[in-house]
Amino acid sequence: MPKLEIHQFPCLSDNFGVLIRDAEAGVVASIDAPDAKAVAAALATQGWRLTHILTTHHHGDHTGGNLALKGETRCTIFGPRAEAAKVPGIDTALGDGDAFKLGGHEVRVLDTPGHTAGHISYWIPSANVAFVGDTLFAIGCGRVIEGNHEMMWHSLQKLMGLPKETAIYCGHEYTQANARFALTIEPENEALQKRAKAVDQMRATGKATLPTTIGLELETNPFLRPDSPAIQKRLGMAGKPAWQIFGEIRERKNRS
Repeated sequence: MPKLEIHQFPCLSDNFGVLIRDAEAGVVASIDAPDAKAVAAALATQGWRLTHILTTHHHGDHTGGNLALKGETRCTIFGPRAEAAKVPGIDTALGDGDAFKLGGHEVRVLDTPGHTAGHISYWIPSANVAFVGDTLFAIGCGRVIEGNHEMMWHSLQKLMGLPKETAIYCGHEYTQANARFALTIEPENEALQKRAKAVDQMRATGKATLPTTIGLELETNPFLRPDSPAIQKRLGMAGKPAWQIFGEIRERKNRS
C-alpha cells in the first residue's frame, strides 16, 4: 500500500488547511480550501502540485480558495451532492456510500449533516484517517446551523463508529476553549482533566492540537458521551434519548 503523506497548516484566523499526497501516483489533494494563498504557500513549501480539492461543506472559510486554486492548477473539485450548487467550481458531487480512488487509496464518503444540510466527511481506511470538516472537533463538535440536534447526533454516531485508531483532522483549532467547556459538563472525567492540561501546554508552545483520534474523543469529548451517567445526572436528563442530551450540551456550548 502506498504511503499517504499528510501536511497540516494553520490559515485564516483559526482554520486548518490540510494537504495529502500519494507520491507514487503523483496525486495531491487539499482538504477544503480556506484560503488560496495559504494553500499555495503550503504547496510550495512541500514542493507538491495540487490535483484535487475535497470539499466538506459550502461555508466560505472552507471553499474561499476553490476558484483561484482551480484556475492556477486545473485541479478537480469534489464536494457534497446536497450542496453542489453552493460549492464554487465543483466537478464531482458525492454522497453517503460513494467511494473513489485517490492514487492508491480508496476514499469513502460519509454524509455528516447538521452543521450544514449537506456536509460530508472523507474516510480513508487504508491510511486510518478521516477528514471531518466542521462536524467533529477535538473535544467538541460543530455548531448546528442548517440541521437539527437529532441529525447532528446521527452524524456524530457515524464517526464514532470508525475504528478507534482513526486519526481525525478537523477544520478549526478550537480545542482549548472546547476543553474548558467540557470540564463544566463532566468535571470528574480524569482522562479529560489530563487532556485539558496537555492541550494548555501544547497551545502555550504554539503546537497544533490536531489530529486527534476517535478513541481519544470517545473518552474525553462530552458531545460523544451523552450515555455517561455523570453527564445525565448533572444535566438532570437521566434516561432521556441520547440525541436530546447531546442537544442540551450543544445549547449550553452555544451560550458559553
